[in-house]
Amino acid sequence: MMQQYIKEMEQDPYDPDEFVERLAYRVFGNSADSDNAVVDDVQDTFVQAIKDLKFLQERQKRKCEKLEQDCREKESLYSIQIQNLQEQNKAGISIFQNLDERINYVATKVIHVGDQLESINTPRSRAVQVHKLIGYLEEFMTAGPLSIDIFNDPTKIDDAADVIQKLFPIAQELPPGKFEEAKMKIIKKYDEIECLLIEEFIKNHSRKNVVRMNEIASILTHFKGYSQCVDAFIEYSQANSLSGKNLFADIIPVCENNLKIIEAVFTNPDQVMAKFILNIYQLKLQNHIITILSEVKDTANYLEKLSQLYKKTSILSKNLSRLNMGNDDMFLNKMQKNIFQKYLDSYFISELKNLKEKCLMILQRFYESKGHQKKQIQAGGFQELRRDLQTVISTRTNFNIMHIEDYGGETFLSEYVATSLIQEFNQALDRCCTLSSSSDIPSNSYHIFEILTSYLIEDYVDYGLELAVQSVPIPEAKTHDPPNVYFFEVIKQVNAIILLFENQMSDTLVPLIITTPKYSQCISLKKKKLEQIESKIDFGLDRSLNAVTGWIKLCLSSEQKKSDFKPETDVDTMTSVACRSVVQYLGSNIKHIRQCLDAKNAELVLAELGIKFHRIVYEHLLQYTYNSAGAMCAICDMNEYRRCVKDLGSPLVIDLFDTLHALCNLLLVKHENLKQVCYGDTLVGLDHSILSNFIQLRSDFKSQKLAALLKNLTSR
Repeated sequence: MMQQYIKEMEQDPYDPDEFVERLAYRVFGNSADSDNAVVDDVQDTFVQAIKDLKFLQERQKRKCEKLEQDCREKESLYSIQIQNLQEQNKAGISIFQNLDERINYVATKVIHVGDQLESINTPRSRAVQVHKLIGYLEEFMTAGPLSIDIFNDPTKIDDAADVIQKLFPIAQELPPGKFEEAKMKIIKKYDEIECLLIEEFIKNHSRKNVVRMNEIASILTHFKGYSQCVDAFIEYSQANSLSGKNLFADIIPVCENNLKIIEAVFTNPDQVMAKFILNIYQLKLQNHIITILSEVKDTANYLEKLSQLYKKTSILSKNLSRLNMGNDDMFLNKMQKNIFQKYLDSYFISELKNLKEKCLMILQRFYESKGHQKKQIQAGGFQELRRDLQTVISTRTNFNIMHIEDYGGETFLSEYVATSLIQEFNQALDRCCTLSSSSDIPSNSYHIFEILTSYLIEDYVDYGLELAVQSVPIPEAKTHDPPNVYFFEVIKQVNAIILLFENQMSDTLVPLIITTPKYSQCISLKKKKLEQIESKIDFGLDRSLNAVTGWIKLCLSSEQKKSDFKPETDVDTMTSVACRSVVQYLGSNIKHIRQCLDAKNAELVLAELGIKFHRIVYEHLLQYTYNSAGAMCAICDMNEYRRCVKDLGSPLVIDLFDTLHALCNLLLVKHENLKQVCYGDTLVGLDHSILSNFIQLRSDFKSQKLAALLKNLTSR
């Protein structure tokens, strides 16, 4: 049982409550005796368990005490061992310090002895060298050819070079006269050995013998012709590797490969590498650029090639900047500027000229494709006066003195043309950012934007709008067919083009100038041009709505018969022919306006159209006299008008036609109910004169003596 207790107590986590529950369960679960017997069993079990647990506690306590005693003994033992090790460590450190002092002492003695030996040996070695040089100088002073072996044996050219480069400055100090012949022989031999060394350097370069090249270059550093050695290396390194058409792609590998050789051969690799790249820029690259640009004849290709070459050169300079070329960070930029400066000086003039030519050509091709010859448009007061006179004459007669050209519905506006102009603008702006200096970019960008605005907004959009405005039909012109108003389609195209224009401006132009004064100038220019466009659109919209409502007015006046509203006999109640024609035409225009205008503007335009339409219908109804059957016909027409104007989506217009419908009820109700209808919810707020006007239209106005009713209405 004790093993069971230990097992239960070692569970993780240990819960005393569960332990007691398990003890009780063993008694209750295994006993079938009476309650008293069970209680006794529980007591016995718990008493025995307590005894067992106490026994276990004592046993565990003795075990813990034994382990603690063992731990203390081992701790004491390990403490003694650590103390011994610390003593040994201190002794070792002391020995190391003594040894270090001895080594320093010996090293100091060695250095002192070395300095003494060097002070003795240096004058001696110099004396030996001077003695040898005197011997060599004496040989040069002797008449006849040189007999010294090192000057005649090609294998000893290194020794000969060492001697001659020391004799050369001595010879420069010799006085003229008897030493002139020796001096000339030394100079001649100096030049001869220098040439031989350069030739051998070139041979070993072709053999890729870097070790020997390094030896020769080290020797030539003491000669005047060291720069010739560097030039020869550069010339032969670039002779065959940079002769292909893909020059920009070849330069980086050539420079990287030769950089390794330069670092292994020359003692001043940064200067040699700088000269290596300078030779590439001033000879190879410059000649390559001159050749390409000289072959281009037209301005557009010239600008594109110039931009491409400049970008490639900039990328090349950036990649080469990681090579070791000295301390001048602007070295590559200076070389690039020297190559392109003559082209950059005149670049922007060519850019503006090319952009104007491109834009003009795009517009000319567009108008040619439409068979249209662009013309001067007369706009202003005289033109409007002429049109107004035509409107008056056409309204009162059937004679037209001016033909309105609608160009068959052609709008002379295209998003494709706008996209082409914007694309030319983008290309010009990209070249501007590439080829202009950072200080000139804002100003040049603004000039490019001016050209885009001039051709896209003024010469293209404004011209198309002006044509569209002038092609709007004359209101109330005597014509049997309903007029086609294409101006709404023009607005749709203008909005699309303006959206392209504004998006392009914000995406490409604004980031370049937003922190400069040119930003406000661009915004001002754009605002001015778009306000002109908006003003012209408003004018064209007003004229278009007048054309629509003018034809509606003409249709109602020409097709509506008096018998429609005052038939002699009973007829079937139905909408009139004039009403059906008007509703069909108005519905098609409502649909057209919604298709062409955005939701907000369509709502405003349709509301204005609805108000104009209401005025026409109201004035039209006042022109007739109505009997009961005719009043029913008028109400049928009014219901049709109400269904139509619901498509306008204007609560104001709907309310106006609801009121007009209620006024038409005054034509139908019995005369004894007129007063009640006039005081109804719909008509109670109207001016009494309006009610009087409609009541007087009744055919029974005089017979029923309704004038007295009108007096009561005026006195309310």
